[in-house]
Amino acid sequence: MARKFFGTDGIRGRANCHPMTAEMALKLGAAVGHYFRKAHGSNRVVIGKDTRRSGYMLETALTAGLTSVGMDAYLLGPVPTPAVGMLTRSMRADLGIMISASHNPYYDNGIKFFGPDGFKLSDQAELEIEALIENQPPLVDAEKIGRANRIEGDRTRYMEFAKTTFPRRHRLDGLKIVIDCANGAAYRTAPEVLWELGAEIIPIGVSPNGFNINVDCGSTSTAQAAAAVLEHGADLGICLDGDADRLMIIDETGKVADGDQLMGLIATRWAAEKRLEGDTLVATVMSNLGLENLMKSRGLTLLRTDVGDRYVVETMRQGGYNLGGEQSGHIVLRDYVTTGDGLIAALQFLLAMVETGDKASMLCNVFEPVPQLLVNTRFDPKADPLNQSTVQQAIADGKAAFGSNGRLLIRKSGTEPLIRVMGESTDRSLLKQVVEGIIAEIDAA
Repeated sequence: MARKFFGTDGIRGRANCHPMTAEMALKLGAAVGHYFRKAHGSNRVVIGKDTRRSGYMLETALTAGLTSVGMDAYLLGPVPTPAVGMLTRSMRADLGIMISASHNPYYDNGIKFFGPDGFKLSDQAELEIEALIENQPPLVDAEKIGRANRIEGDRTRYMEFAKTTFPRRHRLDGLKIVIDCANGAAYRTAPEVLWELGAEIIPIGVSPNGFNINVDCGSTSTAQAAAAVLEHGADLGICLDGDADRLMIIDETGKVADGDQLMGLIATRWAAEKRLEGDTLVATVMSNLGLENLMKSRGLTLLRTDVGDRYVVETMRQGGYNLGGEQSGHIVLRDYVTTGDGLIAALQFLLAMVETGDKASMLCNVFEPVPQLLVNTRFDPKADPLNQSTVQQAIADGKAAFGSNGRLLIRKSGTEPLIRVMGESTDRSLLKQVVEGIIAEIDAA
C-alpha cells in the first residue's frame, strides 16, 4: 500500500502549506502519540528541531496533539537529527521527533520520527500512523492530558557522547579546521566539540536567523567553506547540512570529497582493523562504480539499497552490518549511532588524519571515480513525465548507448517534486549527451 503523507524521510513540504501546516501537525501529534501509547504502554516523547522559523509553529502544534492523547513532551530546542535518535534511547523515551527539512531551503520543513530504539520508523508503522491521521484517535480525559517540558543541557549530553567516539589517547592539537554548520541545528554543538578536542576552529554558518539555513553554505553549497579553507590555510573543511546528519569534507586544496570517498576511507580502515562487520559496506544505487571497484579490489563487498538512509539502515540491521551511507554524505556508523551523523563521521575522518599523519587530500582520494553526472529537474506533481513514451524511449536509447561501460538511474525524489537523472560512463561526452537528452524529454513532456 502506498503511503499518502510519508516520503523517504518522514513528512516534508513547504511550511504553512499542506501537509506542513499547524493543523496537520496537531493531527499527526495525536496520531503518533496514540500509536506509541498503544504499542508501548508509556508516554514519553522527545522533540528536537533545526533553526527554521516554522519550527516553532510545528513544535507547538505537535506538542498540543501529543499531550491531547496523554504523551509527555520534552522539548530539546535546536539539536542535530542524530542527537534526537541518541537522546530517545538515552532518556528511555518511547518516541523521538525531529522537525527539520534537512538540506532544503528555509521555506520547507519536515517531521521525522524515531522509535524507542533510536531508529527511524518502518514503512508498516508509518502506514498505521497515516490511518490514525485520517481517523482521529480518541482524546484522553482531562486528568490524563500530558505535560510539555522544555529541557536544558541535552545538547551537552550529545556533545559528550560525540567525543567518546574519538579515542582519548588522541587530540586535534595543531589542526586548523573550517567548520560550516549551514546556519542549522549544529551551529553550537559541532564547533564546540572540535574546539574541546584541541582544534583551531574557523566557524561559518553559525548565525541562524530562521531564514538563512542552508543558504550559500553547508554540505550542499560548499564554495564559501572552500574559500575559507584557502584563505586561512586550514587543514580541511567540514560542511554539515541543516540538521547535521550529513557532511562533505574539503581538503587543504579546496577540493570537495563526497560521501562515497568518506565511506571508502572508513570501510578500508575498519576492514584493516578487523572491525568491518561482514566485510561489507552498505550504500545506495547512487554510489559511484569507483567505490564498488575499490571494495572488490580489497576483497570486500558493496551492498546496494534503494535511495534513502532509512533503507541503508534497514539493510544494515537485517545483515548485522556496521557501516553504510549515501553519496550525499549520510554516513551511518552503527557502532555509535542509529542514523546518519555528520559530526561523528567527521571525527572518524579526523582520526584517520591524526593516526596516519596524511593530509586531507590524500585521505579524500581513496578511489578514482567513474565519471558521473546527476541532473535534477522539477515537474508538476499532478503529471507523470516518466510514463510518457518519448521519455521512456530516451531512457531506453541511453541505456543502449552506455552498454556495459556505464549505467543509468532515473528516479523521483521522495522529498521534493524532482526527477533525478544520474548516469555513469567512462565516456564523458556520451555521458553528457545521454543525461541531457533525457532531461530535455522530461522537461518537454
